[in-house]
Amino acid sequence: MTAGRILVIDDEPHIRRLMRMALTAQSYEVIDARSGEEGLRKFAESLPDLVLLDLNMPGIGGLETCRTIRAGSEVPIIVLTVRSAEADKVEALDAGADDYVTKPFGTKELLARIRAALRRVPGSTGGPHEFVSGDLSVDFEGRKVCARGEKVRLTPKEFDLLRYLVAHAGRPVRHRELLQAVWGPDYGHETSYLRVFITHLRKKIEPDPSNPRYILTEPWVGYRFNPGNADQFRP
Repeated sequence: MTAGRILVIDDEPHIRRLMRMALTAQSYEVIDARSGEEGLRKFAESLPDLVLLDLNMPGIGGLETCRTIRAGSEVPIIVLTVRSAEADKVEALDAGADDYVTKPFGTKELLARIRAALRRVPGSTGGPHEFVSGDLSVDFEGRKVCARGEKVRLTPKEFDLLRYLVAHAGRPVRHRELLQAVWGPDYGHETSYLRVFITHLRKKIEPDPSNPRYILTEPWVGYRFNPGNADQFRP
């Protein structure tokens, strides 16, 4: 039995070899591709549990590959790249990546990131069951969201962020706590992740994302979920 199926999309042969050796040693099934085009084809054929994706590739490139995968799938995507600037990280997260690892990287670090991406939030089944307000309803058990009368599709990370915030409604949740709850115990300083994912969440569930009603910013601290006068709130 495998620990999961991982698709490695990278144009560097030595990276693909390294990934195959490291991942198969941990009982992962590995499929690799040397371009975005080949990666998209193998993604459709193999339906992996996680994608490791290089940004700097010929052809359609890593960002466009990421956007295409994310448009039709909630599979975790970890970007691997030599780019280390904050703007590059934000661009990758905006494209749909769940995590970002800078080359060169340690195998242990990458394996920890993979485990974090594949795992569910601890205690998620014991979290809130339902939240309903005038224009927003969330069925946490069924993983269904409806905003302003329309179904909303959240990525797994967006959904887990919302679940944790609702579970702690009314109190500020610090950046570090939120990162470790959703991404894992090895995280805590990646506040750019939160900025990107909170922005995406607000665009999807808030009546006016520029003047949020539900997900409020606590300056220098973190974020707070405001249930307001919820019609139904079952934590």
